[in-house]
Amino acid sequence: MTAAVTRPTPTRVRPAHVDRLAARLSPRDWRVIETVNRLRVVSGWQLERLCFAELGSARSRTVTRSRVLGRLVRERVLVAVGRQIGGAGRGSTVQAYALDVAGRQLVVRRQLGEAERLRVRRPGAPGERTLRHTLAVSELYAQLVEQAPAADARVATFRAEPGAWWPNGLGGFIKPDAYVVLGRGDVRDHWWAEVDLATESLPTIRAKIQTYLSFRERGARGPDEVLPWLVISTTTAKRRAAIAELVRRLPEAAELVTVVEGREAAETMLEILRE
Repeated sequence: MTAAVTRPTPTRVRPAHVDRLAARLSPRDWRVIETVNRLRVVSGWQLERLCFAELGSARSRTVTRSRVLGRLVRERVLVAVGRQIGGAGRGSTVQAYALDVAGRQLVVRRQLGEAERLRVRRPGAPGERTLRHTLAVSELYAQLVEQAPAADARVATFRAEPGAWWPNGLGGFIKPDAYVVLGRGDVRDHWWAEVDLATESLPTIRAKIQTYLSFRERGARGPDEVLPWLVISTTTAKRRAAIAELVRRLPEAAELVTVVEGREAAETMLEILRE
């Protein structure tokens, strides 16, 4: 793996620089910024699929993505984080990006101007495990966005942690990796998502599932006064079977919890929406 070029601790940027950026950013630039802010950390490959898909050819998408992301990094809107994540030959496609100083200021200005609740992502310097997990959550979003049109559906809401967290009624929080609302016509499915990379023991996974079941048993509700379903996406068929067995042994868990391999998560959620 090739180490990314790192920059010293971010310093302030001049307001005039942010003013100039705000005046000339394109709709695609804003789509990139808002996607990164939504997900906290996103790979170049994920951004290419999410923000450049309308371009005609694969080469056009790759060239344009490289040019746009390179410019946004130079302008302190984005910053490359961590290391390039495998994928020899793809260059910056496999680099991960977060908001840099100017990008965060741009998001704050837009949210204030539109009277939105301020939600600006500050990822810090994630370790390799955290980075891979965050990108796995971003991949769930990318796959849902890609697959939703074929199901005549839309991704109405996607909040990555900590924006996905919800008060548990006991002074703490339910802490899913993502909160998702999928829409199809007048139907809306609400999900909490846990993305398992097989870095935690099965007893730890069982305890996590139990927190959701306890939340349900107390009659608590999540966003929009709805109790979301829980989807757990994991790494292999063997790991999926082991977690599914945990679910089978927990009373009433099967009514709430769906366990899938990661590559099947988006497809499964959209299939349930169509039922």
